[in-house]
Amino acid sequence: MRRWRWLETGLRRVRQGWLPVVEATLAATIAWMLATRLVGHPQPFFAPAAALIVLGQARGQRTRRAVEVVLGVAAGVLVADLVVQALGPRTTWTVFTVILLTVTLAVAIGASSVSVVQAAVSALYLVVVSPPTESLVPFRFVDALIGGAVALAASQLIDARRPLAPLVAEFRQTFRELGDLLEEIAAALDHDDERAALAALERARRADAAVQRLRDAVLAAGEAVRLNVRRRRHLGRLRSVDASIRQIDYVVRNVRVLARAGVTLTRHPAAIPADLPTAVRGLAEAVRAGGEALAADLTGADTDADRHAARAEEAALTAVRVAGRLFLPRPTLPLAMIIGQVRATAIDLLRGLATDDDPTVLDRVDEAIGLATR
Repeated sequence: MRRWRWLETGLRRVRQGWLPVVEATLAATIAWMLATRLVGHPQPFFAPAAALIVLGQARGQRTRRAVEVVLGVAAGVLVADLVVQALGPRTTWTVFTVILLTVTLAVAIGASSVSVVQAAVSALYLVVVSPPTESLVPFRFVDALIGGAVALAASQLIDARRPLAPLVAEFRQTFRELGDLLEEIAAALDHDDERAALAALERARRADAAVQRLRDAVLAAGEAVRLNVRRRRHLGRLRSVDASIRQIDYVVRNVRVLARAGVTLTRHPAAIPADLPTAVRGLAEAVRAGGEALAADLTGADTDADRHAARAEEAALTAVRVAGRLFLPRPTLPLAMIIGQVRATAIDLLRGLATDDDPTVLDRVDEAIGLATR
């Protein structure tokens, strides 16, 4: 039974991760073919190796890391080729000289520690394993450059037509999950269920990972857009979204505090106001509409973006209004905390949706909750 479960898990992982497998396989094979047929190198090991190293970098950092890795590996290969021809292969002095020069060169160009190691290992392989060449033409240096160039080209093919599509999908998923979390908190409050409230809190503590995924997706989209001249008009939208993520991070933190206060409230002997779950559900609706607004803005659907943003604001202000009516004289501390977090979440959500730092957001929210404004 355990064997079948392992097989099922493995097949699921393959279904989810088949694209990088195909990408790496094709890039390495094409790099090998180009190095063999164009350069005429009979054993172009470093062409597919460089392609695999570059594709191993995370999307969003791939261009910068790719240039760094290609230069580091190619320089290591070039240094090793020259030193082997001068001192001979497989000697202690050759190993010492190659490692010293390769690491020094990689550090001098500001390579990361990972790239320094990759360059040194590539050079060391050339000294210890690969036979030396008699030609003065640096075949292996050219092979590494070919592999890196093929990897860069391959990494852009997936996002060539729709470079923002993965980011749009990530926004929708993040806001949908956050809305579901708020619904879970509301259900726990509705039934005064401490166990359900604790489960919601545990889920809220893991929500930071979603914000990091958004940041990574923005980096990846920015890389794809910059390398695609015809798509660079999207850069302005990406800068706007990047600024919104800070507010989204605040929203996630507010929801986590709200979930913690919900646990405390379910442990309190006082009855939970019937309208409190309604306010939290209104906030969930606002979050979902906000995610649709940001996704529509990324795709250039301005009319839809405005419509969803208006729906998000209406739902957020309604949630704040309902929560404000529960702030009676001498409320319990956890109730006061939840009301405060409903207000804070609405403020940060609406600021994240604003095209600029709208100074009236705070006034609109405070007016809805019943606080006096200046």
